[in-house]
Amino acid sequence: MKKKVLWIGLAIVLANSFQVNAQNSKQDSTYKKFFVGSSLFMLGNFSKINNPEYVQLNFGYRVTPKDVVSFDFKRSIYAWPIGIPFGPSLDGPGLNYPGHARILAPTIGYQRFWWKGIFTSVHALNAFEKYMDEDGKKIGNGYTLYLNFHLGYQIKFFKNRFFFEPAIGCSYWPVRNNVPESFKLLENKWPNYFIQPGLNFGFNF
Repeated sequence: MKKKVLWIGLAIVLANSFQVNAQNSKQDSTYKKFFVGSSLFMLGNFSKINNPEYVQLNFGYRVTPKDVVSFDFKRSIYAWPIGIPFGPSLDGPGLNYPGHARILAPTIGYQRFWWKGIFTSVHALNAFEKYMDEDGKKIGNGYTLYLNFHLGYQIKFFKNRFFFEPAIGCSYWPVRNNVPESFKLLENKWPNYFIQPGLNFGFNF
């Protein structure tokens, strides 16, 4: 009787083991370690007014199915204080810089998936800035450390080959050096944080 129970128990364990392995194989068939991507914010480059000339390239590595590290490169131009919220004040009369700033920002990030496609992330942007006056003449160099925090959801397409990550985020800059005085006078009217959406997409491989 004991032998019979033992064999039945062993059969159940083996059956469960095969089932788990089959599930893992199915998951492994779509699981990808690496990805490249960008942001839908690049569509703003079609604007004829204050074209941001925005470029973003993301490269990521999935340490585990829930933990992701990434290196991003961003470049852009902006002509208004970055703390101005979306709305009528953005690009309002008398609120723009007397010139513009150009940014090159190598970025490191960490993303954590909590449940299904829900994730949080933090990115540190090291923004090296070049300030230009209204005549396009360089008036200084600066540096800003941006910390971006996001809460979002990843949507997968075509057997996890592609993904889209709508999110809500907050950008905060605790370090901001060598801003020209004419720019700083306008910036001091606004906070050093900004609420914005996240619209990243990518390709897994």
